[in-house]
Amino acid sequence: MRQRHQISMPRIGVPMIYAVATLVCGIVFPRLEFHYLGNYRHGMTVAVATAAFSAVASGMLALTAIVFSLAFIMVQFSSSAYSPRLVLWLSRDPFIWHALGIFMATFLFAIVALGWVDRNGSGQVPFFSTWVVILLLIASVLVLARLVQRLTMLQVTEVLYFISQKGQQVVGATYPPLAGIGPTRSDHDQSPKPPPAVPPVTQTITHTGAPLAIAAYDVPALVSLATQVGGVIVLSYAVGDMVLEGDTLLSVTDGQCALPEAALRRAVQLQRERTFEQDPKYALRLLVDIAIKALSPAINDPTTAVQALDHIEDLLRRLASRRLDVGQVQDGDGTLRLIFPTPTWGDFLMLAFDEIRFCGATSLQVMRRLRTALFDLARLAPQDKRELVQRYIAHLDTTVKAAITDPEDQREALERDRQGLGLSRQPPLR
Repeated sequence: MRQRHQISMPRIGVPMIYAVATLVCGIVFPRLEFHYLGNYRHGMTVAVATAAFSAVASGMLALTAIVFSLAFIMVQFSSSAYSPRLVLWLSRDPFIWHALGIFMATFLFAIVALGWVDRNGSGQVPFFSTWVVILLLIASVLVLARLVQRLTMLQVTEVLYFISQKGQQVVGATYPPLAGIGPTRSDHDQSPKPPPAVPPVTQTITHTGAPLAIAAYDVPALVSLATQVGGVIVLSYAVGDMVLEGDTLLSVTDGQCALPEAALRRAVQLQRERTFEQDPKYALRLLVDIAIKALSPAINDPTTAVQALDHIEDLLRRLASRRLDVGQVQDGDGTLRLIFPTPTWGDFLMLAFDEIRFCGATSLQVMRRLRTALFDLARLAPQDKRELVQRYIAHLDTTVKAAITDPEDQREALERDRQGLGLSRQPPLR
């Protein structure tokens, strides 16, 4: 796992930078133009320029309010249709805030340029300032078109692809591939294990304050700190866990001296909500949330659940080809320096399928697609992961037979169909 250090700016800071930069340019540029480039004149009359600049300024203000009102309404609507946790990620799209900045820049510069029309009764319309307003207006129109296109991301297909891409990125960054690392351990051995002899705890860091989620660990920094004192840092909670007042964030064992508490706390990134960084479980969690919400009696949309299963299966295939036992990290000399909890293959299977299996037990479409995903995983997964998948297939058969009493429906539910309903593969493999 690698931590990416980023200096984050409040989202409202982006349009504020545009506004400040526009005001500075509005103070400096028209003055320079008036004093040094006064010979350049625009062909518009003063009355036309005044009307045009006023229309641009007032129109941009109204346009900004309308566009962003619609955008936030659509985001809120989508949160109720998919998952409220997606609102945070959709609202963090930097393009939205840059678009707001361009709209504000157009509005402000049009107001400033209006003040230089017929300056001191000269009867002149500033040439370059007029073209700046025109170019900003064109940029605003292009950004508006792009923003409307961007809102199509709120369609269920685009939302699923967005989550899936985030999951793919974090799987690739978090877990090394199986190829070229020697024999793999069984699934039961993938959870991090403490050293054979547990050394004494020499330092403990406790969480204080409001409940926060562990967003990421700065693994290189933690390994470096543990190496400095010749000990082992043991993290008590996994990425994605919520820590409460009094919980032990980490402990240092067998350390020769105390480490700076501030440095240790900086290495554990805490946020109010879970993030995709270092946490492939979160992508699976969101996909499952969308699937089970679609299967609720109020919505009753099994096709959306099948679409979510397509992306869930893709993430599980990627996880099956990766080494999951990354919770014990050594330094350059091969000495164990860091231990933290990581999910096992069984944890991923349970997270991905259990709730969908339970909520969609009576849906032929969902059971057939779920069965197809499991058989494909059993075919493609390494031997050490295949046994759990086969056990889950047997569990799925039990669920189908308990939830569906009609023999004919049972037979249909026990077939495999990548589309859910529409193209069965017969006979079903056993």
